[in-house]
Amino acid sequence: MPKASKKKRRKALMLGVGLDSDGHKRLTTGPNFVLVGGTAETHEVMTEKVVKINEKLAARGKQLAEVSSEEFEDIAHSVGLKQHPPN
Repeated sequence: MPKASKKKRRKALMLGVGLDSDGHKRLTTGPNFVLVGGTAETHEVMTEKVVKINEKLAARGKQLAEVSSEEFEDIAHSVGLKQHPPN
């Protein structure tokens, strides 16, 4: 007997990587994000951005996995993140 089809739940995660370093190892995690690396200042800025993004998602009554890439880009832009096209 075939198994009943289960509705797959989408998952989403924001990953922040600080490429600058001051010799310390930093890792911050949350329900939908992981931030690694960076100087104290860079890591703090990344943390502030994901917190603001999560606040905006909550204000819309949505989870990260529920927004389209366009909606996420709008939210990210509204908190000061900029998209950089690849070289």
